[in-house]
Amino acid sequence: MGMCLPCLGGAADDVVVTPDPETRRRQLAEAAEKRQKETAYRGVKNPEAVEKKRKKQEEIEKQAVTSSVSGGGGLKWQVG
Repeated sequence: MGMCLPCLGGAADDVVVTPDPETRRRQLAEAAEKRQKETAYRGVKNPEAVEKKRKKQEEIEKQAVTSSVSGGGGLKWQVG
């Protein structure tokens, strides 16, 4: 008959210690964020420039919304 199990003398060396749940959650969150960034900028040579352009576009849109709200945004008719 053959041996199915390896020598149990070195089995303690093969055990991998898993981190506590909070550390594991943090590691998974960091890995997910890294994957998202890599996916978002796939094929982009200069991601910093893309991010600056996106922020500038958001500022322009925000200014447009605030100016339309404060300015009334409609025509005024004067009767008289």
